[in-house]
Amino acid sequence: MTTQRKAPDAARRNETARRAILTAALDLAGEVGYARLSIEGIAARAGAGKQTIYRWWPSKGAVLFDALLMLSEGQGDQPADLPDTGDLEADLKTVLRATVDELNDPRYSEPMRALAVEILLDPALAADFAERLDEPVRELKRRRLSRAQAAGQLAADADLDVAVDLIWGPLRTRWLYREGPLTTAFADTVVETALNGLRPGASSRPTSPTPT
Repeated sequence: MTTQRKAPDAARRNETARRAILTAALDLAGEVGYARLSIEGIAARAGAGKQTIYRWWPSKGAVLFDALLMLSEGQGDQPADLPDTGDLEADLKTVLRATVDELNDPRYSEPMRALAVEILLDPALAADFAERLDEPVRELKRRRLSRAQAAGQLAADADLDVAVDLIWGPLRTRWLYREGPLTTAFADTVVETALNGLRPGASSRPTSPTPT
């Protein structure tokens, strides 16, 4: 009596190899830094061929970007929406405090900082980053602020794209340029200061001097 062998599952094999490559890229970026990270090193660590990596990714920056996405997905960091308890200030503080924790985690922070620099040099990577991460996350932020605006918690004429930059921009700037400690207290201050200027009744435009 003969037994039939199951054909190898190519999809499963490819996914296993892909995850090994992404894990190797993330680990090596933390160990040797982005400048010394190489496709050769990633391939050796992952037990994969260089050509396999080049077939799936055009550059080490693209590999690292997918590695960071994999890490975020594994930790449940891709919410379908931002929290909405009805208290905008509390919700934004919750989100920004979580962002502070993420940006202070060396496993995230150093590869993310390297990726931010690489995006400036690689237009293809910049476009991929915008399409797959930056714009979808930005839309979540706009959507949460839009609901707050509809509820009267933000000025009706507040520009929501500018509001997103006001609320999230200071954290990114302080983290990227190492301008000072990134703390939850700083995040809370950013939220309070931004909302002071965005709530109904706040002066959103400087007044022109009265002619004399």
